[in-house]
Amino acid sequence: MKATNINILDSYLGLLNNLSPDSKLELISRLSQSLKTKPKTKEKSIQELFGAFTSEKSAETIIEEIRQSRTFNRQIEEL
Repeated sequence: MKATNINILDSYLGLLNNLSPDSKLELISRLSQSLKTKPKTKEKSIQELFGAFTSEKSAETIIEEIRQSRTFNRQIEEL
């Protein structure tokens, strides 16, 4: 185990030492149960993975709207 993991485990053990025996047994039971259950994996579609954008507008229309909404407030100072 890495030293970092050992430090984390020692920290948890320090917290758990103050628990009652019944609470410790309940914690052991819950940890054991969490190891027995397999994590649920949700299959994602290709569109979700790439952040697909859906719209009724054409790409050209969207591009034009973006260009028209731009504002420029840059002022060029004379030297």
